[in-house]
Amino acid sequence: MRRRDFIGIIGSAAAWPLTAHGQQAAMPVIGFLHLTSLELTHENLASFRRGLAETGYIEGKNVAIEYRWAQGRNDQLPALAAELARDRVSVIVVLESTQGALAAKAATQTIPIVFMQAADPVRIGLVDSLNRPGRNLTGINLMWAEVTGKRLELLLELVPAAKSIAYLGNPSNPVFTEGETRELQAAARAHGLRLVIVNAGRPDEFETAFADIVRQKADALVVSSAVSLLTHPDQIVALAAQHALPAIYAWRPSVAVGGLISYATGLPNAWRQAGVYTGRILKGEKPADLPVLQPTKFELLVNLKTAKALGLIVPQTLQVAADELIE
Repeated sequence: MRRRDFIGIIGSAAAWPLTAHGQQAAMPVIGFLHLTSLELTHENLASFRRGLAETGYIEGKNVAIEYRWAQGRNDQLPALAAELARDRVSVIVVLESTQGALAAKAATQTIPIVFMQAADPVRIGLVDSLNRPGRNLTGINLMWAEVTGKRLELLLELVPAAKSIAYLGNPSNPVFTEGETRELQAAARAHGLRLVIVNAGRPDEFETAFADIVRQKADALVVSSAVSLLTHPDQIVALAAQHALPAIYAWRPSVAVGGLISYATGLPNAWRQAGVYTGRILKGEKPADLPVLQPTKFELLVNLKTAKALGLIVPQTLQVAADELIE
């Protein structure tokens, strides 16, 4: 049962020459850049294509898409963004990646860029303001860093006796992690909690990170919403279960594979909106004139089976507030 929605906006355009025969415009090309892989994004990618279709663009029919996948490596994003810029695509779309958005911005000052990412786009210098972005970028701010404190509060509803909370961050995405850490530190102080900060940038570092969390006697865990940290959600969820550690995530897939609870913007509709606004770019709208919009609703999921396995009682208020209960 879902009753949450998301709003976002984006736009600008590139002109293409007419063909010699038939006087039809050449097919525009979208440069699509993502931190992970097709395997991890295929469902959301279908939502992006639906958004494009709403503006009249069908992949392979009247628009082409050049895909670039970083396979979970932030250090690959600058080269991939530069490659798309050299190819002079009509628009660059970079979703769910702060580092990717910054890489695209560094790669071109002229090609329109549609971003969808979680750090404050004004604070990190992507746009001049939310209402008047300026330059060649605009898009969607998922506000994942801003709601990190809210995630902590939701976790405390399940573990009210907690005295120490761990935060699993990702040092390979320092711009985003800094914002998330700042929000979490403020929330921990407000609740009188000890905050344990542990970093893991690669899957082969996860086990060591969890051992550190256990050694420091954390009662529960907030997992960073950084995309690169969740390239292997099953592994983090399995380690949390192994150590009987209640954890909150930002991504629905984490709860779907056994995670306890998640809270964030619903992604499928956000991807669809990114497709809609990419289409608006292709039709001629300018990013500088289109406001960066933020979510008005967030999606709360609770896995009742996992809560039972951890010996936790899910308050009725939390069950009523949840958009989906997994049993």
